[in-house]
Amino acid sequence: ELVSLSAELIPIMSEHAAGISTRFGTASEMRERLETIAGRKAILSIEDAEPIGPKQMTDIMAVVPCTSNTAAKLAHSITDTTVTMAVKSHLRGRRPVVLAIATNDALAGSLKNIGLLANMQHYYLVPLRRDDPVKKPASLVADFSKTPETILKALGKS
Repeated sequence: ELVSLSAELIPIMSEHAAGISTRFGTASEMRERLETIAGRKAILSIEDAEPIGPKQMTDIMAVVPCTSNTAAKLAHSITDTTVTMAVKSHLRGRRPVVLAIATNDALAGSLKNIGLLANMQHYYLVPLRRDDPVKKPASLVADFSKTPETILKALGKS
């Protein structure tokens, strides 16, 4: 949907996302899909992510999905993955970051970090919903369909 709005996308993958296959697909399939949608190669290393801010490569950054691990690192300024370096570098320019949280422990151990991020300047959260209150009572997931709307609002274009 963002491409249809003439957005220029730069795919960035954490080392885990780029190297670990899951029930959602193989790592190589995910990378290929992102690169096809964006029409460019993904940023896959901390070294390649660092210039994002100084070179003003992005107007906004969206972390979709944002795992509880990444959210915790962002909330505590830990910069040890490609994604966290990309966000840190992007924030040097005081530009907005949109997070689409997806975690099974959002209403448990991760809630503190989500709360910290919600109260930090330049961070915007895609609206969250409970995905399965019976089987996963602590789980929250972003309403991914609202990601483009959240991005536009964060840019002041709504």
